[in-house]
Amino acid sequence: SSGEAAPASAECTVYLVGSGIGSVEFLTVRAKELLERADAVVYDALADGGLLELLPPHCARYFVGKRGGARDTSTEQEEIEALLLRLALQPDPPRTVVRLKAGDPFIFGRSK
Repeated sequence: SSGEAAPASAECTVYLVGSGIGSVEFLTVRAKELLERADAVVYDALADGGLLELLPPHCARYFVGKRGGARDTSTEQEEIEALLLRLALQPDPPRTVVRLKAGDPFIFGRSK
């Protein structure tokens, strides 16, 4: 064995979605479309509840409790990244995974 993961049976795409200033009416059209068809969403404490109402009934929700470095209520960034990888690489992955961040994830997040 080469140690490489077996190819997934279905293609999975992980999207990094920023909610802008927060409420549903200010989402981009693309962000709204992705939330409405998400199979899994990883979200933090700052995600507006109205955004989660856009998710389809089958969507798996993963709360990661991220809140500005508060150690007791925040999930470590490495754990969030590992969760996203597990979702994408599982044998029958969700087709659309959304990492939902408040604000602009490239300004306020830890995008790489």
